Amino acid sequence: MRKLMMMIALATGLTLCEGVNAKSPEKNRVEVIYFHGKQRCATCMAIEKNARETVNAMFADEVKKGTVVFRTVDISTSEGEKVADKYEVTWSSLFVNKWKNGKEVRNDMTEFGFGHARKNPDGFKKGLAEKIRQSLK
Repeated sequence: MRKLMMMIALATGLTLCEGVNAKSPEKNRVEVIYFHGKQRCATCMAIEKNARETVNAMFADEVKKGTVVFRTVDISTSEGEKVADKYEVTWSSLFVNKWKNGKEVRNDMTEFGFGHARKNPDGFKKGLAEKIRQSLK
């Protein structure tokens, strides 16, 4: 009887511990992800610079809360290559992605970035900020 009680207690304890170690759901957030390779042109560097400035200046409170995240991914590294494969990215790219309840909605802003970041930085920042605001809703 004593062995049976010990086994029940052990099984109950393991079951309860499993719940503690279970992965918690990811936080709802907006991710701004800039992908780049080893070599970058002036426009590529402008996309990163202006995207970072937009996120840090216009969404500072959201960054602190973790509801807006800015990431750069170097696709020339093995770790970056894995992320790039997931997004089907082969060169410099910009994404604004909404995460809600563990589901991701991707917004490829690459064409917009290349069209505005270098020659119209204010327009780029305004358009990027608007996409982030829409994604936060």
